[in-house]
Amino acid sequence: MAGVWRFMLAVVVLMCLCLWGSTEAVGGAVSRPKPQKRPPKKPKVDPIELIPAAQNVDIQQMAGTWYLLNTASKCSYLMTHGTKVEPTVMTLTHSSAQTLSVSTKTRHNHQCWEILQVYDLTPTTGKLTLQGTRPELNTEIVIGETDYNSYAIMYYQKLGKMTMKLYGGFLSYDALVWYFRSKSQVVVLIFFYSARSVDNLSEPMLTKFEQLAEKQGLGLAYLFPFPNYSHCGDVDKDHVISKLNV
Repeated sequence: MAGVWRFMLAVVVLMCLCLWGSTEAVGGAVSRPKPQKRPPKKPKVDPIELIPAAQNVDIQQMAGTWYLLNTASKCSYLMTHGTKVEPTVMTLTHSSAQTLSVSTKTRHNHQCWEILQVYDLTPTTGKLTLQGTRPELNTEIVIGETDYNSYAIMYYQKLGKMTMKLYGGFLSYDALVWYFRSKSQVVVLIFFYSARSVDNLSEPMLTKFEQLAEKQGLGLAYLFPFPNYSHCGDVDKDHVISKLNV
């Protein structure tokens, strides 16, 4: 009789274990929600890709001399030395069907320097690339607006950081006339000097540049006017930096 009781007790314990196990399985299935698929990440779009180039830009008409008038940037150098910027002039030459040669002259520590670069044309008209030592160091460039004569607005992006530049295409000159007498003769000396600056650029164009910069998060605190006088002329070869082979 004792053996029968032991047998029945073993059966009851086994049934409880089975019921407990099946309850855990069912309960576990209910309590664990199925993992939801994460939505695919949106592809990262560089800000420069959203900048439309000027319609039907004629690169050949962009060739010539351009004077830097204003820059919008969060560049650390400009943030620190923005009040000490030097006159800067850029000369563009359409060197081939696929490239644009660029000469930039500016002054550093009272010495004129010239930087030579090459902008590669891209399949998109009005968009250029300055090759870096690695693809991630390339500078993407967009000619945003220009009339080929008096102004050009250009966008530059490197390492995800945007810089905008406003160029003027010509300088106006005023004459200063001096008269003096020497040995009963009147000598006339005529001096020509540059009279154009950012203040002489049309107010609507300056306002438009500021508005376009604001859209890129570059408010008035990030605008740096450049002087438009005493530009560098010829530069000796010892002060020429060539990046043509970069």
